[in-house]
Amino acid sequence: MTGPSFPRLFSPLKVRGLSIKNRILSTGHDTVLPIDSRVSDELVAYHAARARGGAGLIIMQVAGIHETARYTARSLMATDDDCIEGYRRVAQACHAEGCAVFAQLFHPGREVMETADGLQAVAYSSSAVPNERFRVVPRPLSRAMIRDIVAGYAAGARRVLAAGLDGVEIVASHGYLPSQFLNPSVNHREDEYGGSDENRLQFLAQVLDAVRVATSDDFVVGLRISAGEHDEDGLTEQAALAACVALQDRVDFFGLTFGTSASLGGAVHIVPPMTIPNAYLAPAGARFKAALSKPVLLAGRINQPQEAEAVLGAGQADMCGMTRALIADPEMPNKARLGRSDDIRACVACNQSCIGRFQRGFPISCIQQPETGRELRYGTVRRSPKPKRVMVIGGGPAGMKAAVVAAQRGHAVTLYEAAQALGGQVGLAQLLPGRAEFGGVTTNLLRELAHSGVRVIKGVRVDRERIARESPDALVFATGARPRTPELIGSGELQVVDCWQVLRAQVEVGSSVLVADWRSDWIGSGVATLLARNGCKVRLAVNGTHAGESLPSYVRDDIVAQLHRLGVDILCYARLYGYEGRSVYMQHIASDAPLVVEEVDTLVLSQGHLPEDRLFLESEGMAPEIHAIGDCLAPRTVEEAIYEGLQVAWRL
Repeated sequence: MTGPSFPRLFSPLKVRGLSIKNRILSTGHDTVLPIDSRVSDELVAYHAARARGGAGLIIMQVAGIHETARYTARSLMATDDDCIEGYRRVAQACHAEGCAVFAQLFHPGREVMETADGLQAVAYSSSAVPNERFRVVPRPLSRAMIRDIVAGYAAGARRVLAAGLDGVEIVASHGYLPSQFLNPSVNHREDEYGGSDENRLQFLAQVLDAVRVATSDDFVVGLRISAGEHDEDGLTEQAALAACVALQDRVDFFGLTFGTSASLGGAVHIVPPMTIPNAYLAPAGARFKAALSKPVLLAGRINQPQEAEAVLGAGQADMCGMTRALIADPEMPNKARLGRSDDIRACVACNQSCIGRFQRGFPISCIQQPETGRELRYGTVRRSPKPKRVMVIGGGPAGMKAAVVAAQRGHAVTLYEAAQALGGQVGLAQLLPGRAEFGGVTTNLLRELAHSGVRVIKGVRVDRERIARESPDALVFATGARPRTPELIGSGELQVVDCWQVLRAQVEVGSSVLVADWRSDWIGSGVATLLARNGCKVRLAVNGTHAGESLPSYVRDDIVAQLHRLGVDILCYARLYGYEGRSVYMQHIASDAPLVVEEVDTLVLSQGHLPEDRLFLESEGMAPEIHAIGDCLAPRTVEEAIYEGLQVAWRL
């Protein structure tokens, strides 16, 4: 698809007095790149890469405006003038590329995750209504504290203006403090801030008025809000829309999202996984846009330029948040504008390395683009001063990434794959329910290979003789892994198979199935979902505290919701031991007590993997450089595989 096919996406948008060059937005999102609550060199480089890639507008991650607003130990803070210099550096980097940049001003209210010293925080909200997800009981804000917090928003906006940013976005989305005032299920106040729709608006109205007074006439002030929080006690779409209508004379744009931080089910929509349809907020965007006179900026799984163009063309938004698309490919806007849409590294919404790393306390990255968040180290590919002949053995994600980057560095690369198709275990992962989009990892790497000049040989199993004939300067083993089958004490005719056999349709399972899930990740729960959808009675035994224990929470909670709807019984703390007849014997991993699962026709093993490393172990002395990466080195996930492909290519 060529550039002119996206006329709306690449048309300018005027917001107040600011002209934004296109309709592609990087919405505010946590990066864990700040240091000591300030903008770091890494954060500047991160945003500069997306500005250089052609984004029209970048909205930076939330910045706390009051000491009670530190919702994680890694938050940005805008509570003193020391923040100005860091913001100025981001503004200068983005403006140099013609990209506008806003800051987000933020108070979480009761949505506090952690503190720097590990103690539980004292949280504040409109009323003392508990938070379900983080189990926080907040203190009601006094009028004096409300005045301090309103003043904090104004002071934060003044600092952002002094730094040279183009505007701010007040965060009232996802159940954070302004939403807690708007929501009658949370706001039980009987003073001027509660009791009626008009009174519940007062906190946010005062914030917006104070920010406007503290800034200039041409400074942009916007409001981010959830167009429905998808929670039984959450703010409804109707209430959110009514608030926007009432406040629209005070703001210059509205940023729309879904969900709430207050509950597990509502939080899934903060970063929706691949099971949720693309551009799924668009109908709500249309309703808000029809009722409002200010521009509507829409988020929610808009991953490709054609999706954004369709949303804009249907009048469902004025600008599209394409945040994860820009995490996966910072050059996405430039590629779309230049008619190179097929070269875009499309986000697959796995949530593994973007929000997943944040939830584990590590800086942002991307399974497909490990350079993301590591721009200062890997942002610019350096040509090798000594080009080498490189032999990469294994055409899964690790091998493909290693081959591409090695070729970009000037090496002569040959990639061998024993199968007739590249992609390795990605080809199996995409067969799991709701995971078809994951196949994009292979699609994207194949496109990069096609441009790289790598010589690709499929259907050939490499042996020592072939390595000796080719005599490479460097050997990279990326030969993957195979299913691990534990030794089981067993007797009888119980069918025992592994997940790979199920996904490849190599076996017919019985009507009563037990999935023994050692990894507690996508595989066991995904196969359980697949078999339950096929009509089997399925029980999932997890060697851990809960199903999906190894997964990012938004992915895990979505999977667990599906398992519950399908009637899958989940047995936790369960270690597989053996079987007899139709009974499977397990052991409780905390108490050591026996667990028995009866009337099982088929036992499906999801017990992890073992490395396919035989050739690597036999390769000593066959090349000056020998490396093992990905599952060949140690079975893990696609994130480690692709990152190690990048790392080894940089070392060659």
